[in-house]
Amino acid sequence: MTSKKLDSFFKDILAIDAIEDSSMNGLQVDNDGSDIKKIAFATDACMETFKRAAAVGAGLLFVHHGLFWGKPWALTGAHRERLKFLLDKNIALYAVHLPLDKHPQYGNNMALVRKLGVENPEPFGVYHGQKIGWKGMLSMPISIEDAISRISFMGIPPLSVLRFGTKRMLHVAAVSGGAPEFVKEAAAEGIDLFVTGDSSHTWYHYALESRVNVIAGGHYATEVWGVRAIMDLCAEKLEMDVEFIDVPTGL
Repeated sequence: MTSKKLDSFFKDILAIDAIEDSSMNGLQVDNDGSDIKKIAFATDACMETFKRAAAVGAGLLFVHHGLFWGKPWALTGAHRERLKFLLDKNIALYAVHLPLDKHPQYGNNMALVRKLGVENPEPFGVYHGQKIGWKGMLSMPISIEDAISRISFMGIPPLSVLRFGTKRMLHVAAVSGGAPEFVKEAAAEGIDLFVTGDSSHTWYHYALESRVNVIAGGHYATEVWGVRAIMDLCAEKLEMDVEFIDVPTGL
């Protein structure tokens, strides 16, 4: 399996050019054309994940947060060291940001509403003209404690919990990562519980006055699901050796 073949496989599944995104989605760093026998998966492109990918013999690292965002960075400091490490170790880097958040089967946001118990999800959360989150109605109401338990990754506690709405919730929505501003859309659509990653002072009073419950589960903890879903897909469809690299930030 080469990086070129994997690039085609990921593009066919994830439609990485279908939404405007500051991330350079796709193959960000290539290898020298060597066969890839193992793929590592992680949320973030950072030196720790690179070193651990090298330690387990991965030829490609698939991440949600890559190295390139908008305008180019000079090859200095930590950025230079990261790229040098990948090139020295001949590890390819593949990143998929918003297309992995919004994906209707393998995405972070779909995973979150499914874990909450939504059976028939609908798109939610307009960003750059497209809905990147998901929402839906539960078959039975749940409490905040139930919701926290269902979406928690490896027991990681949420950053914050705003108990501003009904104690038993039926209508839920999720936009992972840094998306607290979508509480406004949640309120407008009658959502009982909005799940995101980052906590926000800015939107605290809006949630309070709109009586919307909010779980800020953590940027990292709400964005492990997509890469893990793609990892399972690669193990099944490509019959490749895969490994998830867990590097929680607590944020």
